[in-house]
Amino acid sequence: MSESGTQTLVAPVLMSTDRCDRCGAQAYVLAELPNGSALLFCGHHWNAHEEALRPKVVKVVDELHRLSEKP
Repeated sequence: MSESGTQTLVAPVLMSTDRCDRCGAQAYVLAELPNGSALLFCGHHWNAHEEALRPKVVKVVDELHRLSEKP
């Protein structure tokens, strides 16, 4: 929420066409590696690999909150 008390909407970075590199499900996490390449993960596979990947990535776009948002 902003200082005025209104909620600010942020457009998602990941689209429904972005797919998990492991299983092909919709991706909700983008992990950028130091060499500039990126990995896409569904929630399940991010949870399974996050601990090992966090120290190796330079940026994470985590949109897992979208899984529980109501339209």
